[in-house]
Amino acid sequence: MTLKHFLFRTFAIAAMGAAALFAPASQAQGAGQQYATLNPAQPSDTPDKIEVLEFFAYSCPHCAAIQPLVEKWAKTLPANVVLRQVPVAFNASMADLQKLYYSLEALDRLDLNDAVFKAIHSDHQRIFEAKAITDWVVSKGVDRAKFTAVFNSFGITSKTQRANELTKTYNIEGTPSIAVGGQYVVSPSMTGSYQGTIDVAQERLNTLLKK
Repeated sequence: MTLKHFLFRTFAIAAMGAAALFAPASQAQGAGQQYATLNPAQPSDTPDKIEVLEFFAYSCPHCAAIQPLVEKWAKTLPANVVLRQVPVAFNASMADLQKLYYSLEALDRLDLNDAVFKAIHSDHQRIFEAKAITDWVVSKGVDRAKFTAVFNSFGITSKTQRANELTKTYNIEGTPSIAVGGQYVVSPSMTGSYQGTIDVAQERLNTLLKK
């Protein structure tokens, strides 16, 4: 699928609101239920912590819209819960955006995370491929040589491979999707709203915290 096709599909979903339901085959969702249950449950990559995973794509307008809510929610999570963002690449044309996220993380520059969403969705900058991405990051004050070295490193490749494994394991077919404790998956298409997604994810998290 081309990026143009993906973006078209994404904006079409936005126009339809919450009508489209992404229901992974590995998840069971009852009628009227606002979350899916994973079967089997998945282990945490973070020892001794409940893991919350937000599967997202920089090119997804829904992800841009929910980002401020996710950031606000993250600040309320207890010490035994960790929230990790997982950049998704549904096709090869999205792979460089995955590498962008992990490169910013490695350089301790995730303060630019919101700026990436703004550049793509508000400023309509086409920062989808390595050269354009690098030029944009450099314009934000990041050293070109340092960013390029990290962007093309084995470590970043390994992280994107793990992200792809998680996307496949959780059978994520749409973004944003939030996985809670390896047991539940919630998305705006299930809850009907962005805040509703956060609320249901918190409810599921509360059930795990009580165990």
